[in-house]
Amino acid sequence: MSDRPLPSPSKRARGPLVLGLVLALGLLAAACGGQAGSSGQPASSSSQASSGSSTPVKGGTATFALPPSVHPTYILPLMPNAYYSNVNLFQFQQLLYRPLYWFGKGAQPVLNEQLSLALPPRYSDHDRRVTITLKPFRWADGKPVTSRDVTFWMNLLKAEKAIWPVYVPGGFPDDVTRMVTRSPRTLVFYLSGPFSPRWFTYNELSQITPLPQHAWDKTSASGPVGNYDETTAGARAVYKFLSAQARETTTYAANPLWKVVDGPWLLSQYQNTGYTVLVPNQHYSGTKPHLAKLIEEPFTTDSAEYSALRAGQVTYGYIPYADASQRPLLASKGYRFSPWVTWGINYFPENYNNPVVGPIFRQLYVRQAMQMLIDQPGDIRAALHGYGVPTYGPVPIKPSNSLASAFEKRNPYPYDPRKAASLLASHGWAVHPGGVSTCTHPGDGAHQCGPGVKQGARMSFNLQYVSGSLFVNQDMQALKSSFSTAGIDIHLSQAPFQSVIATAAPCKPSQSSCSWQMENWGQGWSYGPDFYPTGEEIFACGAGINEGSYCDKTADRYINATTRPGNAHATMVRYEDYLTRQLPVIWQPEPDFQLSEIRSTLHGVLPQSSVLNFTPAAWYFTR
Repeated sequence: MSDRPLPSPSKRARGPLVLGLVLALGLLAAACGGQAGSSGQPASSSSQASSGSSTPVKGGTATFALPPSVHPTYILPLMPNAYYSNVNLFQFQQLLYRPLYWFGKGAQPVLNEQLSLALPPRYSDHDRRVTITLKPFRWADGKPVTSRDVTFWMNLLKAEKAIWPVYVPGGFPDDVTRMVTRSPRTLVFYLSGPFSPRWFTYNELSQITPLPQHAWDKTSASGPVGNYDETTAGARAVYKFLSAQARETTTYAANPLWKVVDGPWLLSQYQNTGYTVLVPNQHYSGTKPHLAKLIEEPFTTDSAEYSALRAGQVTYGYIPYADASQRPLLASKGYRFSPWVTWGINYFPENYNNPVVGPIFRQLYVRQAMQMLIDQPGDIRAALHGYGVPTYGPVPIKPSNSLASAFEKRNPYPYDPRKAASLLASHGWAVHPGGVSTCTHPGDGAHQCGPGVKQGARMSFNLQYVSGSLFVNQDMQALKSSFSTAGIDIHLSQAPFQSVIATAAPCKPSQSSCSWQMENWGQGWSYGPDFYPTGEEIFACGAGINEGSYCDKTADRYINATTRPGNAHATMVRYEDYLTRQLPVIWQPEPDFQLSEIRSTLHGVLPQSSVLNFTPAAWYFTR
């Protein structure tokens, strides 16, 4: 999803999910990794190590630089929209609490059987039933990870689904109508209808993180553990307690709740600045970390991080786009360069429900004009120094894949300021380049401003964007200048990442929180935990993370078709071409997540995961 989230893979054979998917990336041969052996023991994570053949040195401290103005803020793996970011999800929570299914295998956004807590799911009853078998993992207190830990997470989600950012009405968990525990390690989900197994695995089961029911199913710190989650009221009480604890960030390192982990790391230190220290979980069921310590270092700006990088204070950091020419300098200091490419799209939402300007945003011709005022290739050259790719629709066009349609890749709205201004003028606007265009012909006719747009309405909008990033700042200054050529006046402001994503939330026109107009957190949506790019979490009517409240029944129908068994290619093309035309958001260039600079003595890092999770348990130093 974004850093948002932080922020995805035709139909495969039934029976054990071998997922021999050619998941769309020409390079993707899905899930060819090993699963648990005949002994049933979890497979080693060390196969993620990919750099060199040198013998690992046990111990050492690796310092990982966090993105500018973004740091861990929420530890509970069931978080509301205000906390939903790639850093919280992939670079904090998943180090401690493993998801049921791990995605990302090298640079490919596919199911990684080896690092998953469960064997591949088995579909039956015409894709209406899913059987999940857990591997023999244990919590740090020695208790086994069981089916009950999965139903615990599910019960909390079902009780509090409104807080879950990727919740879509009728989708997960609504589409799981019944859960039956067959054994401590076997669980069956009965579904509301037949679903595409690929879609259900990549976008629904992918959301689950088993939680330690034996330690967390309580309603107060001093209260007993019970089975409270088995009623809706009880589950809400448990979630209320856990979420309150998760907001007490100053207690993270000491709170006994957060010490019951099943991941390879334990939290040792945490500061409200985001400074985070992790140490190996000695009871981890997979291969334990080589490192003695992992530090996640926060930075307010990319220039501050670059200063620390040049001083040798960071083991795994990044070079700002503007300083990409300085790569030889960093190479001389012992760093190697590797762009971190993401499986995502970049955009910023307009608030369709804003009571003042929402009616303007609902006009397709307005969105078309705005899109034609964004010079994506130019922005990539100028602000990203070539390290990025345009976004033309809801499916990433890179890495190269078979899901991106020919229509989307052609870009139906290339940069054309003259055509943008003409389009506004042909729909009843008096266009004032350098000033503010106004609606002079209100109404619903073909050459009028459109439904809900009043006489005298002004093309003047507020756009808040993330602070601390030079390339985002450059993009937004270029956007303001370009928009002004068509008389679209943009008032820019900046705020920290957490403030931007908290403000950019679905709302109703009557709510005071609906005053925002446009918000840009800088990196749109990286597909995860919805790894198959069907967009239900971000573009469906009523979706929890559909920030601008875009709602189109035709789009919903096409989205729904991508979730069902059938011709996967045809349904995907129909969906993405429609959304590409309709412009539910303003597309902007997708930057490489970062231009990584990695100490030459640190191995096991490459290739970097396109879904933005990482596996520092596999990292090791050489002398």
